[in-house]
Amino acid sequence: MRRSKKGLYLFIAVVAIIGGVAYFISTSKAFEREKPTIAISDKIYWNLKKPIQIKLTDNEAIKEYTVVISNGKQKKTLEKQILNTPKKEVELQLKAPADMEFPSKKAELEIEVRDRSYWNYFLGNSAKKSVKIYIDTKRPELTLISNSYAILKGGSALVVFGCKDENLKEFYIQTNFGKKFYAEPFYKKGYYAALIAWPLWKKSFRADIVAYDKAGNRAKIHIPLYLKNRRYKKSIIHLKKSFLEGKVSILAEDYPQTEGMDLIEKFKFVNETLREQNEKLIHTLTSKVPQKLLQKFVLKPFYPLKNAAPVASFGTHRYYYYHGKLVSESYHLGLDLASVKRASIKASNAGDVVFADYNGIYGNMPIISHGLGLYTLYGHCSSILVKKGEHVPRGKTIAKTGNTGLALGDHLHFGVLVQGIEVHPSEWMDKKWIKVNISDILRDAKKIIDTTR
Repeated sequence: MRRSKKGLYLFIAVVAIIGGVAYFISTSKAFEREKPTIAISDKIYWNLKKPIQIKLTDNEAIKEYTVVISNGKQKKTLEKQILNTPKKEVELQLKAPADMEFPSKKAELEIEVRDRSYWNYFLGNSAKKSVKIYIDTKRPELTLISNSYAILKGGSALVVFGCKDENLKEFYIQTNFGKKFYAEPFYKKGYYAALIAWPLWKKSFRADIVAYDKAGNRAKIHIPLYLKNRRYKKSIIHLKKSFLEGKVSILAEDYPQTEGMDLIEKFKFVNETLREQNEKLIHTLTSKVPQKLLQKFVLKPFYPLKNAAPVASFGTHRYYYYHGKLVSESYHLGLDLASVKRASIKASNAGDVVFADYNGIYGNMPIISHGLGLYTLYGHCSSILVKKGEHVPRGKTIAKTGNTGLALGDHLHFGVLVQGIEVHPSEWMDKKWIKVNISDILRDAKKIIDTTR
């Protein structure tokens, strides 16, 4: 009986020890079972100039790692380390081996990393990854085909160019003020056309076509344009109490944050805060460029209001005074035209309606896309006669003039935008300007492309 009890106690003790050891192993960080991670794409493009970046991580500590590159005929170890100091994260910057060539333009990277865990019979957890490498040391092929001779401050210009690369990643037109203009495919594969604009509030203008491939190679071409500076008007406006209590206060009522504001605070909100919100929407709506192949781009001069007279110029810098004190300022970013009340506004050129709704200070406002990133805007309308998504033919009545938004008298605020930048409407209302700067440029570009192999 005593022996059987001793055996039972011994058995229980052994089970308890085994259970304790099992519990220790299952809960101890020293025996953790999570594999390290290797952060790098399965396929990369490499120009042999920039180092290949690899990030190794482990939830506890990395013990060792090895990186080997192969060109199909030979292998070379790029990195091999055994870490004496535990690290949870290792970032590698792998340079191209100087004594290795890649005649096939292909290579393979083998990465292996092991952690300090005692799991797996004290060998630790390991991770492996194979990465396909495509060698590309050639920069994209950029060719300037044709462009406008000049650009006006506050105006537009056109450029046509070729861009080719088997591993092309992105291309755009970079300006000196940070704006990127994008191009629409034009005429034949590998060729593009883009409208660009010089914002009226920027002192200088420079534009370069920039292209990158997937390997990081870059090509750049400057667009040679004669810069035509222009001084825009300044206007001093003395605010009247009747205007502040009437139009401004009524407009401000739609926004709860203006409750409790005095007349000038409401005006500043409408003229600055609300204007910024309204124009942000406009810029977003007019920044898109179609990506369908453009075969032709035929435009008639824009003249949306028959027998209209201009009542306010584009680009005027307005300064608002109240009781002799400057209280706010803004730029007028369109051309105001007036004829009779509720006059018909017609589409001078065909296009797609991208917006047809109320927009704060601009009131009822349709916007039409005409292609190539060119948009026209019609503000302060009393009524809108088209819907978003509708294609309107040339000559269709799209709206009626009015005084909705921040407007006193019945008129049309006519705006023209190029990829989200307001430009001088007068250029697009000028038959000769359109011919010289748009039609002739596209015609000449087609001739050059046709003679290019």
